[in-house]
Amino acid sequence: MFATYVHDLNPIALPIYGGLALRWYGLAYLLGFVSGFLLLRSLARRGLWVLKPEKTADFIAAAALFGVFIGGRLGYILFYHIPKAGWGSLASDPLLVFRVWEGGMASHGGILGLVIFTWFYARKEKVTWTGLGDGLCVVAPLGLFFGRMANFINGELYGRVAHGVGWAMKFPLTLMDGNAPEAMRFDEAAAAAVAVEPKLTTVYQTYEMASNQDYPYAKSALNEALLDANRHSDKVSDSIAPYLEPRHPSQLYEGLLEGLLLFIILYVVRVRFPKAPDGLLTGLFFSLYAIFRIFGEHFREPDAAMVGAFSKGQFFSFFMFAFAAAFFVHAWRGWNRRKLETGC
Repeated sequence: MFATYVHDLNPIALPIYGGLALRWYGLAYLLGFVSGFLLLRSLARRGLWVLKPEKTADFIAAAALFGVFIGGRLGYILFYHIPKAGWGSLASDPLLVFRVWEGGMASHGGILGLVIFTWFYARKEKVTWTGLGDGLCVVAPLGLFFGRMANFINGELYGRVAHGVGWAMKFPLTLMDGNAPEAMRFDEAAAAAVAVEPKLTTVYQTYEMASNQDYPYAKSALNEALLDANRHSDKVSDSIAPYLEPRHPSQLYEGLLEGLLLFIILYVVRVRFPKAPDGLLTGLFFSLYAIFRIFGEHFREPDAAMVGAFSKGQFFSFFMFAFAAAFFVHAWRGWNRRKLETGC
């Protein structure tokens, strides 16, 4: 049904002024924090979290800054950017670390950032670290869900080639992916688009006449114009479709697994077992996230160098099983301690 669909969604939700715009990626983070705040406050009011309801807003604000943004950005720089571009790129442009709006956040980095942040926050508020983390782990998958939906709207982090899959989609961003077969067809796709959209003629001619020095900039400008034309013209979409491969919409797979399904499982456990020992939900989060991520990565085009037979997303997920085991052991000890204290 969707095999011929060429992705044409606009990453900009609302143009503002002078090139400024509200992007779906930013809205996804906002939705994640708002939904997390509302759910954590609800859990706190029901006695299902270690913090008091009035502390929820401060916790979410601090978690967003010190956990998600700093952890996620540094994770991207260390795990993905530097291995690809080298330390020299960071040395020549250190402000790269702060330009989050250009993209580049690592979910594993964000999770690690939250683990470190909650440890310090728990000490400050004199509550159990595992109890604090359990509540956060219940709502965190919603943020992952919104983030993956934003990835899909942006047309990034697309899946592997999927011939014969009825719901496969075609992503124009692959035309600039040097590791994708579509990149070899960039010139043909651009020429086909110009034939049906005269507005592309000027930027296409500039690209054709560009010197070796200016070629990367001219190609990037042509690509941006092509993407914009694709979002506004069915003729352009139809013209470039033959040069694009059908691919898994892996962003949707990961959003449904790591986000929505994981949230449902953890929320049900939290509500159905209110006396579950501290650490159990955190252990479930780490183990299930790792399982879902490893599975989902089978359908996602690797966006970084492989680590042996595994993508980086899969490789980092394996370490999460060790975290899960540690939290499960902590929960089991807490459960045994409670049995001894209560005699049941």
